[in-house]
Amino acid sequence: AVKKGDILFSVATDKLTNDVECDTDGTLLKIVYGEGETVPCKTVIAWIGAAGEAVPDASGAAAAPAAEAAPAAPAAAAAPAAPTASGAKTVLVIGGGPGGYVAAIRAAQLGAKVTVIEREHLGGTCLNIGCIPTKCLLHSAELVSQIKDQGADIGVEVSGVRVNFQQVIAHKNDISKKLTGGVAGLLKINKVAKIDGEATFTGPKTLSVKKSDGSTETMTADAIIVATGSVNFAPPIPGLKENPNCIDSTGALSLEKLPKSMVVIGGGVIGLELACAYAAFGTKITVVEALDHMLPMLDGDLTAIGVAHMKKMGMEFNLECPVQAVEESPVGAKVICKNKAGETVSFEAEKVLVAIGRRANTASLNLEAGQLSNDRGRIVVNDKMETSVPGVYAIGDCVKGYAQLAHTASAMGEVAAENIMGQEAHYDEKTNPTCVYMEPEAASVGLTEEQCKAKGIDYKVGKFPMSANGKALILNGGEGLVKIIADAKYEEVLGMHIIGPRATDLIAEGALAIRLEATVEELISTIHSHPTVTETMREAALNVEKRSIHTKN
Repeated sequence: AVKKGDILFSVATDKLTNDVECDTDGTLLKIVYGEGETVPCKTVIAWIGAAGEAVPDASGAAAAPAAEAAPAAPAAAAAPAAPTASGAKTVLVIGGGPGGYVAAIRAAQLGAKVTVIEREHLGGTCLNIGCIPTKCLLHSAELVSQIKDQGADIGVEVSGVRVNFQQVIAHKNDISKKLTGGVAGLLKINKVAKIDGEATFTGPKTLSVKKSDGSTETMTADAIIVATGSVNFAPPIPGLKENPNCIDSTGALSLEKLPKSMVVIGGGVIGLELACAYAAFGTKITVVEALDHMLPMLDGDLTAIGVAHMKKMGMEFNLECPVQAVEESPVGAKVICKNKAGETVSFEAEKVLVAIGRRANTASLNLEAGQLSNDRGRIVVNDKMETSVPGVYAIGDCVKGYAQLAHTASAMGEVAAENIMGQEAHYDEKTNPTCVYMEPEAASVGLTEEQCKAKGIDYKVGKFPMSANGKALILNGGEGLVKIIADAKYEEVLGMHIIGPRATDLIAEGALAIRLEATVEELISTIHSHPTVTETMREAALNVEKRSIHTKN
């Protein structure tokens, strides 16, 4: 017999040791797991009920909740690669982007002999035509906006502010060059070999590599990591490919002169980040989106604040307005759409930015010859980054079922390298933040309210406005919000969502809180320095318990 309040057992985690109390009176019917055993969180340890009551599953097998199925479980598990006769494992990495070069360095750290095969630029999309160049443009744009919109208010009066667009692009190129050069240096320090060339599978674990000098070499290794990333996706819109004024994100990062007007097709991260930059530079921006909302990866409260700000910047939004065709125009291009009412509408601009999305860059790999299980080119992997072929791994944007982000690829690269070298490693998406570098910038990690509702999770919400934070008021006038989602019973942090100054830096606290299974009380009892934007996070945690100090609860 047990009573409410009795100590049933102690549990030790990587974070703490805690006594677990009985929450009801009854009879201990079955102990499923004994002293010293290790089990996943939320596993049933024992059954309590009425005397003589049957245990639902005496074996305990059904007692443990099934873990969410990995979105890309392979047909066969791959064993760690065996070492070569020389004793060092050989690893081939296809692609030198943020996934590939990180995987290469980690494998080399663990003693592997590593070769990276890269057909174009070290650093991949991120350093050359993606994350870093975009943030360079956005930094220039932010400075312009601060001078024009905030300068006079804070006592900095500047006349004749002018955007030297050629220098904006030159600065972007300089930063990319420094970082890609740094990657080359890191590979050299870690004794990673590099081949300039393009790899194609000719069989399971067998590659044909066409080198930049025109020669071809057949290569294999103890393990192969596919890290080929993704490429821009151009939808089959009539007239789109034929019009030279229709550009993708790569084109938008290398324009020779600033366009007076731009239509952005797509209301996702890529389109809106570039739209914010060009709007700040003075380009007239019109966004057309087929869906009834934008930025679906963000919490709804964040999206509303972001869209309101972008409208203040002069950007126009047309939702539920799918593109039908693109036609020639004396201005540059005419985008023909059908609006919500079913009417045909058109928008003309000097440039049309196509930002519908990206797809796996695997077309030239010949996945079928390599016998790699895939879904329309997206390689199927498990949480160890193993593919359907033993000894072949895949990471980053080219895999199925995971966020297409540079830091995702890097984390996956470390997981793949460690598994190859005999260490047990698993990729866990729950601490993976999403960052949107619009104005103001936004970041999100963990569950949103919408996801909690869909999963049937009982939750609490805490919010704190940037307008009540001194540092945020100084930086951007106090525009933005911090929102925390917490489990209703234990107040464990399930999600954190931020829009405002430094949001993409602040989100690491939310990711760490989720990783450590932190509670709201633990955030509250952690002293946050003043005056900083980080105080908003503690205040949002206080608001979960309706005891925020600096705002109405």
